[in-house]
Amino acid sequence: MTLKNVKTALDKISKSLEKIQDDREFLLKNTREIIILCSRSIIFTHKGDLKSAKNKLSQAEVLLRKYRKKAKSDLRRYLITSEQEFVEAACLISVVEGKEIPSNKKLNVFEESYVLGLLDCVGELKRIIFDKIRTGDINNALRIFEIMENLYLHLYPFSMYDKVVKEARRKVDVDRFLVEDARGAITEEKRRSELIKIINQLKK
Repeated sequence: MTLKNVKTALDKISKSLEKIQDDREFLLKNTREIIILCSRSIIFTHKGDLKSAKNKLSQAEVLLRKYRKKAKSDLRRYLITSEQEFVEAACLISVVEGKEIPSNKKLNVFEESYVLGLLDCVGELKRIIFDKIRTGDINNALRIFEIMENLYLHLYPFSMYDKVVKEARRKVDVDRFLVEDARGAITEEKRRSELIKIINQLKK
């Protein structure tokens, strides 16, 4: 009895695992660029520079498309964080522009990435709402809050999939506080505006 068959099999397995390991290291290293591009896209969106925001998002999309070729089978999970950031940036831009939030198929992302990206987007919407309140744009603040609240309500049931979608429950809990905080700020601003209106009427 010899180990000829075992050696042949192990040689093939070794080459296969070596490629998987190389692809894993490649994805871990290079997807950081996607995360940075998406973060910059979000920053530009908050600054009101949608042209630059879309430009950074397009660059991230090109890289994602390129790296998906290496993310086969189990390696797909190494794209989740970068896809998550991509979803967050893309959805934030859509809301600011008053457009429909794209589906996971439209964005061509993993289902888990889509859910996590939307959960993160809720926090960015709160920032937009507070910016609108500061500038006195209460109507836009109300519009975005309605989207924020409905998005949270749609995402709330996904907390039960915490074992499958990592950190889903924690993110849902955080989003609940964010929604309530935004609701409180808008309510306070509406009361303040109504009070100012009454005072101005009394002065006439």
